[in-house]
Amino acid sequence: MILPLDYSAMAQILVIYYSRNGSTAELARQACRGVESVAGARAMLRTVPGVSASSEAPPKPIPDEGPPYATLQELSGADGLLLGSPTRFGNMAAPLKYFIDGTSALWLDGSLAGKPAGVFTASQTMHGGQETTLVSMMLPLLHHGMLIVGLPYSERALRATRSGGTPYGASHVAGVQQELSEEERALAQALGRRVAQLAVTLRTQAAPG
Repeated sequence: MILPLDYSAMAQILVIYYSRNGSTAELARQACRGVESVAGARAMLRTVPGVSASSEAPPKPIPDEGPPYATLQELSGADGLLLGSPTRFGNMAAPLKYFIDGTSALWLDGSLAGKPAGVFTASQTMHGGQETTLVSMMLPLLHHGMLIVGLPYSERALRATRSGGTPYGASHVAGVQQELSEEERALAQALGRRVAQLAVTLRTQAAPG
């Protein structure tokens, strides 16, 4: 008899992204595949609503399609985090920044301290500010006390890639080709896997007994 999975006993890895044209969303899905390849880990895919100067609140409580919007409660309860955004002049996109700016309560109570996190991005051009965008996402996570997970050169795809992929996190160059390359997919999965492995290890060490 096959028993149902006990999700409460698994490390929950929250994958939050903002995407306009689908590239960052695909990186997020590949990162989820990496998370799910780790025994004892589960990926939760979430997005954030767009923002504008005329409205702070999302027009609808849930998107018309795709994953639901991330909540602070989910972020607080997660064992690990993967954060993704397209590049915007070398910085993360405003909707993701707006969500992160609303996490002050989690900073005050230390909800995210000591938990692993990784970042990913997509740009139209090869030198479109990918690395600075990745760093821009790391900065608030460091303020939260999170453990930043990157991609070492022991990942063979990082040496072989001719498009996206950096030591700072997974990435995609949409202007080279719309679909993710084999190396870009491999690196996004590797990032998810590395965050999940660390989250599972930390959760196991913290377990009583």
